[in-house]
Amino acid sequence: MVSAAISPGVLAKYEPVIGLEVHVQLLTATKAFCGCANRFGAEPNTNICPVCLGLPGALPVLNAKAVEFATLASLALNCQVRERSIFARKNYFYPDLPKGYQISQFDKPIAEHGWIDVPTANGETKRIGITRLHMEEDAGKSLHEGHANSATRTYLDLNRCGTPLCEIVSEPDIRTPDEAFEYLTRMKEILLYTEVSDCNMEEGSLRCDANVSVRLKGAPKFGTKVEIKNVNSFRFVRLAIEYEIERQIEVIESGGIIRQETRLWDANEGRTYSMRSKEQAHDYRYFPEPDLPPVIVSPELLSETMKKIPELPEARRARMIAEYELNEQDARTLTASREFADRFEAAAKTARSPRRVANLLLSEVGGRLKALGLEQEQSPVSMAGIVQAADLLDEGKISSKQLKQLLDVSFETGEDFGPVYEREKPEQITDASALEKMIDEVIAANPKQVEQYRAGKTTMAGFFVGQVMRASKGQANPALLNELVTKKLEG
Repeated sequence: MVSAAISPGVLAKYEPVIGLEVHVQLLTATKAFCGCANRFGAEPNTNICPVCLGLPGALPVLNAKAVEFATLASLALNCQVRERSIFARKNYFYPDLPKGYQISQFDKPIAEHGWIDVPTANGETKRIGITRLHMEEDAGKSLHEGHANSATRTYLDLNRCGTPLCEIVSEPDIRTPDEAFEYLTRMKEILLYTEVSDCNMEEGSLRCDANVSVRLKGAPKFGTKVEIKNVNSFRFVRLAIEYEIERQIEVIESGGIIRQETRLWDANEGRTYSMRSKEQAHDYRYFPEPDLPPVIVSPELLSETMKKIPELPEARRARMIAEYELNEQDARTLTASREFADRFEAAAKTARSPRRVANLLLSEVGGRLKALGLEQEQSPVSMAGIVQAADLLDEGKISSKQLKQLLDVSFETGEDFGPVYEREKPEQITDASALEKMIDEVIAANPKQVEQYRAGKTTMAGFFVGQVMRASKGQANPALLNELVTKKLEG
């Protein structure tokens, strides 16, 4: 375990160097090189055929949709797409790799030289380079638990064999666990916006390995890197990197040396532990895949794919901040998913005040959902209902207090805002003479407060507004009430 005794001064002597390798399953209907269904959750070993099992005589045929998705992801990640890329055989033995090799790309990947901009701790933006994006097929899955004899046997589910993947390899530009977290968060947002993957980490459609080393600040060479595997959330990636940085510094400070190895993350214990030594780089004996021709991304395909790139999250946030007068945090929440942002914008365009729609969606509705542990799609109040509520507020037909009461009813009964409003129909008092009568009664009943106001304590106006609002059971029009109270007190 890492000692808690490492001082900030010792930590400050070192600079971490972090690179990330992200595997993303593509959302094609079928696998990369055969017609088997590309679907999670089927009964083990049912979505398989001679091609994905690598049986003698079975020949792969490349899925054109996988190439389109890989090209789209590459362009969205600012990569340069190679016109001619080559598939290769990556040879290694593992029980869940029935062919004994993986069809991947090696020296000529489909795309290279991309980047993602991330925010840093000092409020600036840092560009993290992407070395390459290459296509490959997934392996099967080894099951080490869940069976009566799991202690002595490993079970194999080969349904995942042949699933089309993109592997996205970063440059070793990341220097903090927070930068790693931001890089992954923005990559996932971009991939979700392009709809090339569902990026579901629980189902394994997005997986991340981290390469971590440390060196003395100013040292010209990188330290010995350690690979961390088996990390199933971005939060755990950050924690695993934090742990590994401190572990390596402690080893070096105590006179030890860092060995190149693969380590696994144990979320329960909050630490990494050694899986296997990796003193020598594994010789995968790459050679060109003899059964597949080169992948040609023609200028026409590249042009058509460019047209399919949606407005990406960062650009959309900037536009929405300017267009709807949102703050950065609200814009980030509203653009967290493309579908949610689309629904908000479609609704906001029909409202009197898009800004008010955003406020109600995030504060009033969002606050209630959070308190109940619900997601936005589980809200009883639709976007149309939020627009209706925002417009009623803008028109002065209901007060903010009445709105809160109506939303409470919506969440209690599971009804949309519209039906609740039609049934409850709270009406504001907008008759000036009726309000003046109530104001006169309150002023007459509180001569001391009137004196205080007229002696210069103008904040007492709020007292009179509150008293009249209470007398009207919250139905007084707030703007008109404030105007009349000031007029009466000044008179």
